[in-house]
Amino acid sequence: PLQPDIYYRGFVASPLLGLPQGLSTYVNGVRFNEPFGDTVNWDLLPPGAIDTMTLSPGSNPVYGLNSLGGAIAIKTKTGFSYPKHQFEFYAGSFSRHVEELSSGWNNGTFGYFVDLRNFDENGWRDFSPTEAKQAFGTLSWRGERAEADLTLAATDNILVGNGAAPVQLLQEDKDAVFTHPDRTTNRLFFAELSGAFDVSNTIKLNGNGYFRQNQVSTFNGDDSDFEACDDDSPDAGFICAEDDDEEELVFDVNGNPIFASPGLLGATNNFSFTGARSRGGTVQATITEDLFGHGNNFIFGTSLDYAEVNFSMDTELASLTEARGTTRSDVLAGENRVRLLSETTSWGMYLTDSFDITDRLTLTLSGRFNHITVDLIDRDGDELNGSHDFDRFNPSAGITYRALDNLTWYGSYAETNRAPSPVELSCADEENPCRLPNAFIADPPLEQVVAKTFETGFRGDLNKLINRGQLNWNTTFFHTVNNNDIIFQRGGDSISEGFFDNVGETRRFGVEAGLNAFYPGLFSDIDDWHFTANYTYLRAQFLDGFRIQDPLDEDNPDGAQVRRGDFIPGIPQHVFKSTVGVDLWKRASLALDWSWRGKRFLRGDEGNDQPRLKDFWLLNLRAEVKVTDYFSVFGRVTNLLDNEYESFGVFGEADEVLGDDFDDGRFVSPGAPRAGWVGLRVSL
Repeated sequence: PLQPDIYYRGFVASPLLGLPQGLSTYVNGVRFNEPFGDTVNWDLLPPGAIDTMTLSPGSNPVYGLNSLGGAIAIKTKTGFSYPKHQFEFYAGSFSRHVEELSSGWNNGTFGYFVDLRNFDENGWRDFSPTEAKQAFGTLSWRGERAEADLTLAATDNILVGNGAAPVQLLQEDKDAVFTHPDRTTNRLFFAELSGAFDVSNTIKLNGNGYFRQNQVSTFNGDDSDFEACDDDSPDAGFICAEDDDEEELVFDVNGNPIFASPGLLGATNNFSFTGARSRGGTVQATITEDLFGHGNNFIFGTSLDYAEVNFSMDTELASLTEARGTTRSDVLAGENRVRLLSETTSWGMYLTDSFDITDRLTLTLSGRFNHITVDLIDRDGDELNGSHDFDRFNPSAGITYRALDNLTWYGSYAETNRAPSPVELSCADEENPCRLPNAFIADPPLEQVVAKTFETGFRGDLNKLINRGQLNWNTTFFHTVNNNDIIFQRGGDSISEGFFDNVGETRRFGVEAGLNAFYPGLFSDIDDWHFTANYTYLRAQFLDGFRIQDPLDEDNPDGAQVRRGDFIPGIPQHVFKSTVGVDLWKRASLALDWSWRGKRFLRGDEGNDQPRLKDFWLLNLRAEVKVTDYFSVFGRVTNLLDNEYESFGVFGEADEVLGDDFDDGRFVSPGAPRAGWVGLRVSL
């Protein structure tokens, strides 16, 4: 529940290594994507600390790397934006209980804000407990022409997110997991100093500097590629690994062959540690002075980010318990050991100018130059050593025309780029697939991804037609082509074994439409109604053909063919979300959230040869009663109708663990069943 995948226009900001990250994320102007794999760990930020979240659609170059489909800008609370105190507690399904304390204050010059949160649950699937402790705080100062904020944050989170399970196993028990545990520990320390200074009424300077340290440890119990050497081979009695139908003797980290014993066969424990230290800053100037008698807003700035990441990985030989957990042996396979240091330096300079040609017509021009250097240093040999440089200038142009007081047309063209991350550069050899995020080998270089986006649309309101209340609407057509797009191709018998590869062009185009309405006193003076609806039609397709491993037969020498026009797996063509809510007597509220997602191909089926995951829809319920001005009781129910659905799909070999009867190669992530929580909130 703390590590969602955020999709928009077929691009994702996800904590999952291997997904092509295409959304940049910023917290108070600091890049939030992890430097090692561009992933986004959403559990590092308590939701009570968030003041606003803004989505900038399209390939806006001003937001820098990874803004292929959009950028998410998060602004946190301060004692000036949140001058109150609140305690919230709720509990219910899955033995989940959450406690969160927020406090903010200011005296006009100085202020503080702090948010402390504890999250704990057993999880609804077997062996899936999660606990998270999050702390966030800001000290603020406001003067007549200047301001400053010092922000500190820390987390200590232990997340168990057991992944996809064989469809045949879930038919027997929808709470079951394949192998376990799958545990991630995130420990973050973050510090940022930001400030702003009004040089004049039309010139403003902003800047920030930050230090970010994130330590991520993983423990993944899995099946094994190792087995006892054949009895008639010279290595009989030891452990071997198959390589193209040939056996290879397995050595431990000290270079000794490993004796075959029951406690070392049937399973592996994959350990990894990622220690990332990032530092950097941004300086920006905003000039709002008229130009030639016309309104003009000019922004320019520069940013510098440096990240040093120490990555280590080991594979421990083990065996499976009756519950498909793994044992411990302290015997480590030498060929799977990785000790890698990556150093990433990103430098950018950007500008954007919005010029009012007339009172109704505005032209916006933007651009950014990005330079990225990725150095890889192998600390357990020299195979991973390498240095990679990427440079690009990305332009953007847009126009906005207010045709009527309640109708605006807009259109734009933009480009941006995504440099291959260290994890992708270290896992890009088709002949030597690696197991994410556990093993890397020397690889050929990858090209950077360049996204080019056209979009146009209308937005407006119908407030005059409804006499009272508000009704806003919008519709947009978007078209994005990624050049040299990078995907993770499966390249072995494991779900997570494969390699990254440039696969040519991919395209994501479609239509977005939205409606937002507020109508007070629809039936009487006591009820205020809210309504929102958003629909996206999206076609995410490959524009170049290539071959992949057959998702159901890894030994098929011909593999499977991906053709021009095949759909990118995991992305539905249709997404619809809607909310209907009512406020009663200004004291009680009730809302129904409804969402529907269309069918999706399983990851690994880029050739679209296998059945898709079914579409699904969910209904959630929220309610709150304000007992007094300071005390509220609330509750929510998710998946109100208890629909069974799958959110993700991939391929694997279940029979290696569960037996020959489990011959269906499809693995899916089941959706959570109906669940409910009740809580209380005290505000002062």
